[in-house]
Amino acid sequence: MKRVLVPLATGCEELEAVTVIDLLRRAEIEVVTAGLTAGPVRASRNTVLVPDTSLDAVMDQTFDLIVLPGGLPGAQHLDQDERIHTLLERQRAADRFIAAICAAPKVLASAGLLDGKSATGYPGAIVPEDFPQVDLVDAPVVVDGNVITSRGPGTAMDFALQLIESLAGKTLREQVESALVQEAR
Repeated sequence: MKRVLVPLATGCEELEAVTVIDLLRRAEIEVVTAGLTAGPVRASRNTVLVPDTSLDAVMDQTFDLIVLPGGLPGAQHLDQDERIHTLLERQRAADRFIAAICAAPKVLASAGLLDGKSATGYPGAIVPEDFPQVDLVDAPVVVDGNVITSRGPGTAMDFALQLIESLAGKTLREQVESALVQEAR
């Protein structure tokens, strides 16, 4: 079974975090939510999320994918946490999936994980002058190798569906998507 880590930081965007967690679990992918600190996490809109475990408890575990929810100041907390950078570097070294949405692609950029790659994020989250090595794309979801990025809360469902497809294939993505009764735009 595929395993996914979703780190939860105070001030994360709950719509992004919960959508990713929900859809991946609908696909029967094991999702582990880990708080940067012990106890519940207060998200950006004051929703309280209860992580499965702490980040310290999963530092030595292996995941097929690490997904960083955005939101402010959540993404800043992720970027300032050396454990997150350690986990991301380990993912890159093992050629496993890394994903970020909204303001969180900046965490990947500051870690050098977007160097020479195409990516997207919340408008203004990644300033081209600060990260000229990143090819910023105006798209809801961008896949470049094992790195998947997305723009924001409004793209969370498409992002989560892409994560399912990248991890488990198009057929499973279509099964999950069909059950959502998502209307065509």
